[in-house]
Amino acid sequence: MYKDWPAYTKTLSGAMQGAREGIPDTWAAFSKLAAESTKTGALDPKTKELTAIGIAIAVRCDGCIAFHVRAAVRHGATRDEMLETIGMAIYMGGGPASIYGSLALEAYDQFVAAKKG
Repeated sequence: MYKDWPAYTKTLSGAMQGAREGIPDTWAAFSKLAAESTKTGALDPKTKELTAIGIAIAVRCDGCIAFHVRAAVRHGATRDEMLETIGMAIYMGGGPASIYGSLALEAYDQFVAAKKG
C-alpha cells in the first residue's frame, strides 16, 4: 500500500486549517467556488467528481485525488467508472498519469472498504 488515503484526507484537512485561518476570505471564496461547481446542473455531482479525479491524476495532485475520490465514492461511483476515468487521464496525461491513476484506484478501493465498514 502506498498510502492510507482515508487517514491522509484527515491529516491534510488538519494541515489546511492554518491556511483557512490565515486567509479566511480567500478560503471562503474557494469554498463557495467548490460548492457551486459541484452542485447538480447539466452534470450530476458524481460525474463532476470523476472529472476532477481525471484532472487530479493528470496534474499529479495526491491531495486532490484523495478528496475527489472520497467524494466520488460518496456519490456512488463504481470501480468501472473509476477505471474508465483513470484510462482517460492516462490518455491525456501519459506515463506519469499511469502512476497517479494507480494511486487513485488504490484510494478508491480504500474509501469503498471504509464505507462498507
